[in-house]
Amino acid sequence: MQIFSHLEPLPDSAGCAVAMGFFDGLHIGHRAVIGSAVEWAAVHGAAPAVFTFSLPRRNTLKGGRLLDTAEKHKTVEKLGVAYYTAPKFSEFRDLSPEAFVSDVLIGKLHAKALCCGENFTFGAKAAGNVEMLQKLCPQYGVALLVAPTAMFEEKPVSSTRIRMALAGGDVPVVNAMLGQPYAVRFPVQHGAGLGHTLGFPTINQVFPKEYQLPRFGIYITRTCIGGVWYPSATGLGTRPTVNDDATKVTCETFIPGFSGSLYGERPQVEFYAYLSPSRKFDTLDELKACIRDAAAQAKAYFA
Repeated sequence: MQIFSHLEPLPDSAGCAVAMGFFDGLHIGHRAVIGSAVEWAAVHGAAPAVFTFSLPRRNTLKGGRLLDTAEKHKTVEKLGVAYYTAPKFSEFRDLSPEAFVSDVLIGKLHAKALCCGENFTFGAKAAGNVEMLQKLCPQYGVALLVAPTAMFEEKPVSSTRIRMALAGGDVPVVNAMLGQPYAVRFPVQHGAGLGHTLGFPTINQVFPKEYQLPRFGIYITRTCIGGVWYPSATGLGTRPTVNDDATKVTCETFIPGFSGSLYGERPQVEFYAYLSPSRKFDTLDELKACIRDAAAQAKAYFA
């Protein structure tokens, strides 16, 4: 997959089927939009493409981010996309809807088909919508494919709904709407070393401020190291038993059966079930028993 970070002509002269959206989280609704572009391109001899955009690191659309850029690229490529265009939002935000279609989608991306969701908006002040696309596309001989809104438990799937479920610790609902397990891949940092002292060495990952935090507590997870998956238990929170700073949030994962240094690496930690809220234990022995029990539950979950 070729990635373009600025508005520039795509190299495919045969034309493209272009999936459009911000695609935060790449949930099942987003996958349907991208899938329609890939399928149309295969039938009509075009190249499947994605048009999205980038925002400043601390800037999000409606809430904390769900997926880092590198993982978004990997996932989109696995879906079969050939071209991924993600200019800065500032490069095209002032274009009228008509100019966005003619200058960007037709002029730069050589669109032969446009694919979007039912609530897609575009152009300056989001003045363009699906109804406008239905009028503009025939003028350019461009096909329009509008993916129906994805539903889960009789309600629309959305990134906002996924954030709410994540904040509530409802991991099965999050994973169902994402279409894959929720995961973090942040670099492993040096912690206080308490895990080694307790006999349960952990990897310490820190959520960047712009990301949505899951509910504080203990989770059944599994961790990929060197292509091998290990059952694991993850504690997310402020570690109230050993830490008095309520602003310091850590994501610590105990991986039974693994030993070795992962500092600076980005192991993938997938979340599967919420076990219990964070709480302050009276003794370190109680904390150790909690970690031991969580690890046992993780092993049983994946047995």
